[in-house]
Amino acid sequence: MAGTTMPSPIRVEEDEAENIARINEIKRERGDSLIILAHHYQRLGVHACGDVVGDSYHLCKAAANTEKARDIVFCGVRFMVTSAAALCRDDQVVYHPDRNAGCPMADMANLPQVRTSWKELSEVTDTEAVVPVVYMNSDLDLKAFCGERGGIVCTSSNAGKVFDWCYERGEKIFFFPDEHLGRNTANKYGIARDEIVLWDPKLPYGGLEHDQIRKARVILWKGYCHVHTRFSVEMIEKTRAEYDGIKVIVHPECTEEAVAAADYSGSTGFIQDYVVNKMKPGDKVAIGTEVNMIHRLSVQHPDRLVIPLVRSLCPNMFKISTGDLRDCLENLDTWEPVRPDPAEKAFARVALDNMLACAG
Repeated sequence: MAGTTMPSPIRVEEDEAENIARINEIKRERGDSLIILAHHYQRLGVHACGDVVGDSYHLCKAAANTEKARDIVFCGVRFMVTSAAALCRDDQVVYHPDRNAGCPMADMANLPQVRTSWKELSEVTDTEAVVPVVYMNSDLDLKAFCGERGGIVCTSSNAGKVFDWCYERGEKIFFFPDEHLGRNTANKYGIARDEIVLWDPKLPYGGLEHDQIRKARVILWKGYCHVHTRFSVEMIEKTRAEYDGIKVIVHPECTEEAVAAADYSGSTGFIQDYVVNKMKPGDKVAIGTEVNMIHRLSVQHPDRLVIPLVRSLCPNMFKISTGDLRDCLENLDTWEPVRPDPAEKAFARVALDNMLACAG
């Protein structure tokens, strides 16, 4: 076996320990009135400060079910935070340590584009039989669009069950904004390739023939995650050649070729469970997802080899530091809360509640 290659170190602030100590002090002072939610992709220090850590589905579920906390501080990107704000009670307030932490994939579908596409679909097929599915990685107005039309929010951990839910209610799925999660789910579901089409919102009727639209069972939006589309079959083959007996896991936002070449594909929750509960000391795994999560798992489990297929950083997830979290907590009484538009929140809540009903 070739020599062990560990992930490149993640930059740690010089005052990290001081920040964490102060954050923990504030948590003790505020007690049950405060809860900190942290996504798997957050930096080590921020992740360590979370009261609840997990994937987007798990964290939104935690926000919806939090009983005692009045103040919810969400360490993640914007689409997660606004979803939590839509799910929490009226007496609760959600805060984001860095509101500039967005998501390029979420920006690949906006409400005017989706409305235009829906109108064009209605000119070709009966949209009463089309169920709109919006990936969690989207702005709240798109979740509201789906909720208003009887649709649902999807996550990478419940995508298969969302497809079941949709086909109990309609004949076609309009899935946006991530084509790869949609295609990988459709492939796993056994849908024929000629019944899966790609809709380009920049082209009239998505660049599709009317017959293609009528025949399709899954209509995928042309969008992607730049973190996960980096991983390739060649990287997987190179890693297997270098490490004897290594397993490969990729996130379902990767291309279908990478998913087919990997040993397993699953959400961040699936990846976490695999490393923590399925691996034994001495086992080896290469993971195709955001590097901060992989680095954390390698640090927490030094008795097993946990490496990235290639270092792929989400710069928006990386924006939140322990300094940002500390600043937010020290100024919570004056920090600008995340407050969705009431009408938008109501319809988004419908789609999000449908998501929560489809257990991951």
